[in-house]
Amino acid sequence: MPSTPHIEQHFQAKETVRDIVIGMSDGLTVPFALAAGLSGAVASTGIVVVAGLAEIAAGSIAMGLGGFLAAKTDLEHYAAERKREWREIEQVPEIEQEEVAEVFRQYRLEEQYIGPVVAAISSDRGRWVDFMMRFELGLEAPDPGRAPRSAFTIALSYIFGGLIALAHYMVMSSILPALWVSIAVTLIALFSFGFIKGRFTGINLWRGGIQTAIVGGLAAAAAFGIARLIGQ
Repeated sequence: MPSTPHIEQHFQAKETVRDIVIGMSDGLTVPFALAAGLSGAVASTGIVVVAGLAEIAAGSIAMGLGGFLAAKTDLEHYAAERKREWREIEQVPEIEQEEVAEVFRQYRLEEQYIGPVVAAISSDRGRWVDFMMRFELGLEAPDPGRAPRSAFTIALSYIFGGLIALAHYMVMSSILPALWVSIAVTLIALFSFGFIKGRFTGINLWRGGIQTAIVGGLAAAAAFGIARLIGQ
């Protein structure tokens, strides 16, 4: 009987998930804390909504720009390191060959096999540079189109998270009932988000949910307490 083919399934969207985590984490926490803080100082849900929307707009732009610049920096760093490796291979090939050999020694490959492997790798300079980038420097080639996608994903995630905390102030006229509903819904959202995030990051699902909810809850409680203290 033919053997069943072994198919490995690996999660391939880790960068997108990371961007969603960055955007949603701040989007659920910062506008939530702002709304809670204002609820302790003002009596109008309209003020909370206006301030909250302004914060969501500013926060999503800032977070998106940060993601864009981070992705661009990764791309520029990779290009600079790759250029340096090309220069070193051309100027000091013996040293670079020894660095290739050292990589295989770390994997406990016997010396009699290292020489032919090093010769094979160094026979093609493009392949040689690729090897050095990955195994000496631990760098993978970044996606050239990642920067705008990262900015959009982070910004959109921030907006979505912020609207969860703010939506109840938009439909309720009494500020304290809106605050309590916002607390309940946002904490549930924070827990759910942390729970799901744990699925992709490998941490305990329940611990991820509880930790995320606690961080968001503490931030909102601190903002509310400070606002009430100042407003007195």
